[in-house]
Amino acid sequence: MNYLLLSFFSFFVGIIVGLTGVGGASLITPMLIFVFQVPASVAVSSDVVAATLMKVVGGCKHWQQKTLDLQVVKWLALGSVPGSLGGVWILHCIKYSENPNLDSILLRCLGVAIALIVALSLTQLLLKIFLPNLKLPQPPEWDLNTNFGRILTVSAAAILGCIVGITSVSSGAIFAFLLIAFFRLDSTKLVGTDISQAAILLLFTSLGHLSLGTVDWSLVLPIWLGSVPGVLVGAKFCQIMPQRPLKFAIYGMLAMASWKLYQV
Repeated sequence: MNYLLLSFFSFFVGIIVGLTGVGGASLITPMLIFVFQVPASVAVSSDVVAATLMKVVGGCKHWQQKTLDLQVVKWLALGSVPGSLGGVWILHCIKYSENPNLDSILLRCLGVAIALIVALSLTQLLLKIFLPNLKLPQPPEWDLNTNFGRILTVSAAAILGCIVGITSVSSGAIFAFLLIAFFRLDSTKLVGTDISQAAILLLFTSLGHLSLGTVDWSLVLPIWLGSVPGVLVGAKFCQIMPQRPLKFAIYGMLAMASWKLYQV
């Protein structure tokens, strides 16, 4: 295992997360599996623990810059945290079943989750580029000052949190679509809100994965050494960096990773 190379790659992943709010687990987990030959169950759990610190540092940076919406973060966390713990419980059931095949199941779950992220992301970007004047039906905005809006928010976050608990991916990407579609957040607060809710979600999810016994600290520490400085750099420049070309490059890599994960 080349730990220096792992830290080097993690630094650039951290920059991507700080810039866009997405891509952390979706990039690191396939990287651990394909580049460093780590078993899927160990890669997922180790990445969840490693990504927690990266997201917490990024969230604190955005909080200092006042580029987040605290109310949205709170209500998303109320749904996503129990949802993610439910996902970890599903992993416990699989691991201790009579014929456990956790790595094989996780590889396919990862492939599907990442493919969903890529499809949604590319659809959104392509519509903005080629059909900028297209008036698609707007979903209703979820008002967090009403009980109905809070129930919808908590319910949706619980479902997405369960996906994160099982696969480790999409703590940023899929939640970003929720924020865009139903909360109409200002672009200056979108990334910070996304990273901050993901930090809370992953904090509890990582505790669940620690109970699985599949966290490898020799992977977590090098990822921290690279990703934490990277996310600070990315958060600093997120308001001035052109997002569109960067996201196209990210989603291209994710599409290839998704295909390979599903074919393994």
